[in-house]
Amino acid sequence: MATKNEKSKMHVKTGDQVVVIAGKDKGKTGKVINVDTKNGRVYVDKVNLVSRHSRPTKAAPQGGIIKKEAALDSSNVMLFCSKCNQGVRVKKEVMDDGKKMRVCAKCGASFDKE
Repeated sequence: MATKNEKSKMHVKTGDQVVVIAGKDKGKTGKVINVDTKNGRVYVDKVNLVSRHSRPTKAAPQGGIIKKEAALDSSNVMLFCSKCNQGVRVKKEVMDDGKKMRVCAKCGASFDKE
């Protein structure tokens, strides 16, 4: 695990399509909306929803129960390859210009924009 001042490397980035491989939402797919590299956690759209009770305020006069996404551990998600149509492992390839690119370990499809 990373120390307090050190950021851990993540295999997913904001905007990636992922599939949940463990937990109550196993099998669900969604888009990564936020990545917490310090704690190694990710927020996935419409996955791991929790209910929060909010008091009426001037901004939200109705109040009530709000459903929002909670964090998942990054080890519980895999990148979703649209070519393979399943969650896949990622390998990094070095391009001719020296840049690293994330690619599907099965079919070789790229996850990063060129």
